[in-house]
Amino acid sequence: MESLQAARRRGVRVIGELELASRFLSAPVIAITGTNGKSTTVTLVGLILEQSGRRVFTGGNLGTPLCEAALATYRAGSRTRNAPSAVYDYLVAEVSSFQLETIERFHPWIAAVLNITPDHLDRYPSVDSYALAKARIFENQTGEDFALLNLDDERVAGLRKGLRARALGFSRTGRVSEGAYLDGDRVMTIIGGREEEVCRRADIRIPGSHNLANALTAITIGRVCGCRSEVIRRVLQTFPGIEHALETVGERRGVRFVNDSKGTNVDATLRALESLEESIFLIAGGRDKGGDFTKLQEPVRRRVKRLILIGEAAARIQEAMGPFDRISHAATLRDAVELAVRQASPGDVVLLSPACASFDMFMDYQDRGRQFKALVKALP
Repeated sequence: MESLQAARRRGVRVIGELELASRFLSAPVIAITGTNGKSTTVTLVGLILEQSGRRVFTGGNLGTPLCEAALATYRAGSRTRNAPSAVYDYLVAEVSSFQLETIERFHPWIAAVLNITPDHLDRYPSVDSYALAKARIFENQTGEDFALLNLDDERVAGLRKGLRARALGFSRTGRVSEGAYLDGDRVMTIIGGREEEVCRRADIRIPGSHNLANALTAITIGRVCGCRSEVIRRVLQTFPGIEHALETVGERRGVRFVNDSKGTNVDATLRALESLEESIFLIAGGRDKGGDFTKLQEPVRRRVKRLILIGEAAARIQEAMGPFDRISHAATLRDAVELAVRQASPGDVVLLSPACASFDMFMDYQDRGRQFKALVKALP
């Protein structure tokens, strides 16, 4: 905003909601960032802590702003001298790169980075500058804190250099010195030198290898917070996922409809395609955020029966698909759904995973997802 830029030019300090709220909170903050998977992981961590009897605030960029927790703490302070502990034991916050740009003293006890892949390149000049914004989550940590890194992600693993916090890791592909990892079909943790089997791979209800990584993050955080393995396992067995993230919203005449409207970048759509076993009618497109759509070319060729494009980025996505020609264009989401319904066969899946932002046609990704769900619900 021009007013904020003008204030900065005059030497006025500008902070964001995350920084402001954190100054009024003393309960431990568990902050989670990454390109994809933040909302799922934050929700999982909140459920694990709640099921373990902890008093938890879950929010941030996920939906409920952290200022709501600050306000609740402030109001409690008018009634008790011990306000923070009277309200929350933990604050679990989804944190975006945009929010981290304006921190000064924001200090999470546990800070986790799930992954870093190209996104928001309409805002950042390069992936490296985007990664630097994400890395600010560790900026104010000390040796009493924990930094949790995805060791399967080269960019994230590289953030370990210079950390002041105690480093933890998670991996789907190899053992870690401290954190969580997959050993065959066993999900293992090593915390404080103690190794323990928490659950089996099949206990994790949410599908996809990316959700395994999200679960490993939540498992590590739960164990650091002292949650018992049986509680963690029970949450993983029953957690169905979140709205707009690989959400099955209905089935009509043998065709399944999946709402992945939260897939606002190329990497998210890649993960959605990898997670489904059926032949796919993919509805994609929207406002381009600078993503490399050519990365979709090979998985689309292998997995997609028809690609249905909507929104501003439709022409650019089609160009990126190279020789793949099973492509249709639709003026509206309704048209896209109706086209998919006419052509899909029993056993197929119609997947909304746009790989783009929503603001060209919708209020936000939630609006896009809810409109998709309403269209599916209205099918004869």
